[in-house]
Amino acid sequence: MTTIRLTAAQALVRWLSLQQAEDGSRFIEGVWAIFGHGNVAGLGEALHAHRDALPTWRGHNEQTMAHTAIAYAKASKRRKAMAVTTSIGPGATNLVTAAALAHVNRLPVLFIPGDVFASRAPDPVLQQVEDFGDGIVSANDCFRPVVRYFDRISRPEHILTALPRALQVMTDPATCGPVCLAFCQDTQAEAFDYPVEFFQPRVWHIRRPEPDQRELEAAVATLKAAQNPLIVAGGGVIYSGAEATLRDFARTHNIPFVETQAGKGIASWEDRLNFGTPGVTGSDCGNKLAAEADVVLAVGTRLQDFTTGSWTIFKRPGRRILSVNVQPHDATKRGAQPLVADARVALEKLSAALGAHRFADPDFAARDAWFKATDAVMAAPTGNLLPSDAQVVGAVYRAATPKTLVMGAAGSMPGVLHTLWRGSEGGYHMEYGFSCMGYEIAGALGIKMALPDREVVCMVGDGSYMMANSELATAVMMGVPFTVVLTDNRGFGCINRLQKHTGGAPFNNLLDDAWHVNASRIDFVAHAGSMGAKVVKAGGIAELEAALADARGASIPTVIVIDTDPGPGTGAGGSWWEVGVPEVSTRKEVLAARKEHEAAARAQRLVN
Repeated sequence: MTTIRLTAAQALVRWLSLQQAEDGSRFIEGVWAIFGHGNVAGLGEALHAHRDALPTWRGHNEQTMAHTAIAYAKASKRRKAMAVTTSIGPGATNLVTAAALAHVNRLPVLFIPGDVFASRAPDPVLQQVEDFGDGIVSANDCFRPVVRYFDRISRPEHILTALPRALQVMTDPATCGPVCLAFCQDTQAEAFDYPVEFFQPRVWHIRRPEPDQRELEAAVATLKAAQNPLIVAGGGVIYSGAEATLRDFARTHNIPFVETQAGKGIASWEDRLNFGTPGVTGSDCGNKLAAEADVVLAVGTRLQDFTTGSWTIFKRPGRRILSVNVQPHDATKRGAQPLVADARVALEKLSAALGAHRFADPDFAARDAWFKATDAVMAAPTGNLLPSDAQVVGAVYRAATPKTLVMGAAGSMPGVLHTLWRGSEGGYHMEYGFSCMGYEIAGALGIKMALPDREVVCMVGDGSYMMANSELATAVMMGVPFTVVLTDNRGFGCINRLQKHTGGAPFNNLLDDAWHVNASRIDFVAHAGSMGAKVVKAGGIAELEAALADARGASIPTVIVIDTDPGPGTGAGGSWWEVGVPEVSTRKEVLAARKEHEAAARAQRLVN
């Protein structure tokens, strides 16, 4: 057997550089790195030696550079991914939030945090966590509940099995998610005689599981017996590459569909069978169809509470949920009738079995009324009033082109955009599985790296911007342009509205309602400008629309700051969402909200 002598770190980097996506490009496009104690000597040296074969980029915060990697994988439809390496202590634990985000959203990312010495010779080392009752625990054990595969590389030959396992998980459509390879720092530097054949290039294909014949026949029978079916299209449709298949299926059989947060962008809003969105941030016409549906064909969705209105929107007695999903855990939720298969394969087989079967026209008048009503919601304010978030979204929509991709993550924007945004196919990217404040700026960078031909517009509130904004400087340094619309409502406006809706007093959300000695006066224009971005302060909606047009074609990020009113929500659409309202309170508003909560909860359908 022919061998080559390399350190474990050198072997890992070389192997990663040779793994290919289905299009022949690198599957791991590059590595985000902040070097420190535990990875600078071993992995740092290896990455430098292979920098032409596997690019290394430097972030400003471990969590946010991981968000960039996650957004890249999401925008790449899980066909490509990135790796992230950090030091052993706070650098590693800074990744845990990002790992949870990737885990919830079923997105591939490879975490390679440094770890303590396998030899234990210098223990305890700098940043080492010591468990008094367990000698093998390190800070990296925090990753175990939030990754799909965890391994600790404590011998150089461990990578011979750990690396293929890692990429198998990352490319499996059913188990896809983050992987953590905790890499002991002395092991990184140890040499081993690796088999040369280990470094042969390999293409990682994404499999398409076929449905079980019995499940398929049962699914066809359920659909043929339906009178008012509705498709709920989720992110699994996108990851399957089944967008056109779903649109064709809907048109062939005349079935209306709604798009979840992860599924929005499967079809243009102009598609006549696209009835908007379901649930808490749903359209009126979409939720009306959900209430009337006797069969809900859920395709590639995990049916989280915002999608189902905490399981209250599917109101029709005797309704069935037919769940098409590659993951059995999702396909059988709430007693759903499962069809475990790849979304594209399943839709093709269902359509073939249905043949020329078509259903009655949905209520197109309700759809037309919805879009007419939301025109007014998104219209510019009159007089000197501050705009609402919905009016800002309206301005972005009017300034958009077919190449515009709007993105966000937390606060007001997920709800407003999901409810109101009218985009082209592939023009929407929302991290709402974990709804992680601080994802937005880093996420925009990752999307633009994955989709350089798209015009990426990042929608972020001042609260999320203050959580994590440092990768704006990274984007400037790398020359990756995107547009940030920063809405300044002086605090956490979304959660303040929820607080008041549940009867609470405005408290600790808006900056003026938080304990303070000096009033907050954050200058976002100066702050963003200090990182090298082009910055514009828009005095109103008209100036915002002009600034959006001016930002098009820039070579660095553009930040447009606009003051907004924290009070209004969308004023349109939506359903009930279960939030724990106190049973006992001295506030009459809370007690009234509790009564409303109890009445709404009685409508929940806990099983199919």
